Amino acid sequence: MTTITLIPVSSLRPAPARTVTSDIPQRWPVEAIEALYELPFLDLLYRAQQVHREHFNANEVQLSTLLSIKTGGCSEDCGYCPQASTAESGVEASKLMPLADVIEAAQAAKDQGATRFCMGAAWRSPKDRDMERVTDMVREVRALGLETCMTLGMLEAEQAQALKDAGLDYYNHNLDSAPEFYESIITTRTYQDRLDTLGHVRAAGINVCCGGIVGMGESRRERAGLVAQLANLNPYPESVPINNLVAVEGTPLANTAPLDPFEFVRTIAIARITMPLTMVRLSAGREQMDEALQALCFAAGANSIFYGDKLLTTSNPQAELDRQLFVRLGLKAQGERPVAQTGQCG
Repeated sequence: MTTITLIPVSSLRPAPARTVTSDIPQRWPVEAIEALYELPFLDLLYRAQQVHREHFNANEVQLSTLLSIKTGGCSEDCGYCPQASTAESGVEASKLMPLADVIEAAQAAKDQGATRFCMGAAWRSPKDRDMERVTDMVREVRALGLETCMTLGMLEAEQAQALKDAGLDYYNHNLDSAPEFYESIITTRTYQDRLDTLGHVRAAGINVCCGGIVGMGESRRERAGLVAQLANLNPYPESVPINNLVAVEGTPLANTAPLDPFEFVRTIAIARITMPLTMVRLSAGREQMDEALQALCFAAGANSIFYGDKLLTTSNPQAELDRQLFVRLGLKAQGERPVAQTGQCG
């Protein structure tokens, strides 16, 4: 197993950017990340743009589609999640989807332009009896020519290896927040539990998708602490979803005040600066953002989105609206030709 532990912030030192596969960690103290948050907004975006353009086509966005293959009834008590068994959100528990339905959804996602298909199950961790079914899903979706990603909760080493053997490209397991804020949101699993799962995923040779949620009532220093934990993983994740809390009725965080939109954009920019080679994904909460705010996120270095009608149990902008926005911004989906600007859409 690859062991991942919390990094004491007092021991961190900044270091030059490195490839994702390097053994030399890029060290970012929380204080250095806080200093980035304090920069004038336009200066921060300019710096993030410089980093982004050094490593990526700034007008290209990777499209992922996320399907909930098993919804609701999760035994965890994550305060933000309508799928927790303790939530009164009205989300009904379902059984694991049939393989044929998953393949149909994956083909539809591919037809709409997605290049990565993510499958999420509301489990604390998969049971042994579930592993054959989910590995079959990985094989069949991959056979369609899509990258595969799964999020199934905590994994043991042998489960991670089984997913790798099936051809899984990415495993998502978010840290959610900074360690010092974590216990105010979740009590049923520890921060180290999450890091242990990431260690199993790394040891199996699967790419890591790992991010967090902002806007849960955390302080700016705690937001900086989350980015520090992500940026100081060795190596940092290949994919980093940044979620803006969707305050769902019936969850403990239902009445949480919305995060300042510019603070969210700052977080995107800082993720880009501290993790130059990662795919920074604009994730949950995007439907609550107007088009101008989404454009700022792309300018700040976001280069991946969830694309389609649903994001697990919270709604996501429809694919057609996304395509119209891409036309207006002159963006292209990864692997496609640039779209032409033809005037106003809609």
